Amino acid sequence: MIDLRRESDNTMRIGFVGIGTMGSPIAECLIRAGHSLSVYDRRSEATGVVCAQGAVRTDSACLAAHDNEVVFTSLPGPVEFEAAMLEPRTGILAGLRPGAVHIDLTTNAPKTVARIGEACRSRGVELVDAPVSGRPPAMTVMIGASDAAFAKYRPLFDIIAANVFHVGPSGTGATAKLVTQYLGYTNFIASIEGMLVAARAGIDLDILAEIVPVSAGQSRTFDNIALGVFSGSFAAGGTLDIVAKDIELACQLARDVGAPATLGALASDIYKRAQALGWGQEGFPIVARVLEAMAGTELRRRELAPGNAKGGKQ
Repeated sequence: MIDLRRESDNTMRIGFVGIGTMGSPIAECLIRAGHSLSVYDRRSEATGVVCAQGAVRTDSACLAAHDNEVVFTSLPGPVEFEAAMLEPRTGILAGLRPGAVHIDLTTNAPKTVARIGEACRSRGVELVDAPVSGRPPAMTVMIGASDAAFAKYRPLFDIIAANVFHVGPSGTGATAKLVTQYLGYTNFIASIEGMLVAARAGIDLDILAEIVPVSAGQSRTFDNIALGVFSGSFAAGGTLDIVAKDIELACQLARDVGAPATLGALASDIYKRAQALGWGQEGFPIVARVLEAMAGTELRRRELAPGNAKGGKQ
C-alpha cells in the first residue's frame, strides 16, 4: 500500500464518489477532520454543500480517484457501484493507482463485491466493503477487509461512525449489512400485521402502543411505526425503493448460501406491491398502506393523528 502521509501523519487525500443522502454528511465529517476531498456525483448540484466546506468538485469518478490514497463510494446499490468502478474511461478503477484502497459504503451484494474486488486486485488496489447503518458520526459501520487494511484505515472509520466492526475479509461487511436489513424490514411488515390484528379485534391502539415497548414485541422497528404510520406521515427512515432493493438483495444472498428466507420473500412481495403503486420515493413506512388496504383498516393513533402536535405516552 502507498504511504498515506500528505502534509502530516493525520491527514489524507481522499476521493469521494456519491454525494447523496448518506455520502454528503459522511464527506462533511472527513472534511471537518482535516482531510482533503475530491468529490464527484452525477448530479453536480449535490456537491455544493461539501464544496462550500473545502472539497474540490471533479468532472468524473476517475478524476475523483486520481492521485488519491483512498477513495470512498456511497451509491444506491450494486448496479450503480459496478458502473462507477468499471467504466473504462471515467470509472474509479481507471483513476486509482496501485497501492491505493477503495472503501465502498454502499449496501451491496457480496457477489458484486467479490467480482469488483478481483478487478481491484488485478490493478494492485484493495477493496474494503464497509456498509453503514444510521447517521454519521453516530452510525454503525460493518467492515470486510484484511487485518492490515482494517488497522490502517480504522482512524477514518472512527471519524464517521460510533460503532466500528471488523466482520472479516472483503465481502463480509456487505453480508452483515444485508442480514441486519433482512431482520429490520421483515420485522416491520410483521409489526404492521400485528397491529392490524389488534385494530380489527377492537384493541385501542393508543393503549397497545404503550404495551409493545415494554413487552416481547419491543423493537427499534416498532419505533418506526410510531414515527411513520401511526402519525400518517410515512416519513421515517429511507425511501421505499432503497428498502425494497435491500430486502431483495438479502433474499438473493439467502438463496446463494442455501438458507431459508420465507419471511423475506413475503416481505419483499409487499414492498414491491407498494413500489408498483408509485410510492418508491416515499418513506418506506408507506408500505403499511398496502397491508391496511388488505385489512380494510387504517393504523392511526388518536394522539398522533396529523395536525395534532402532542404525541401519546411512550
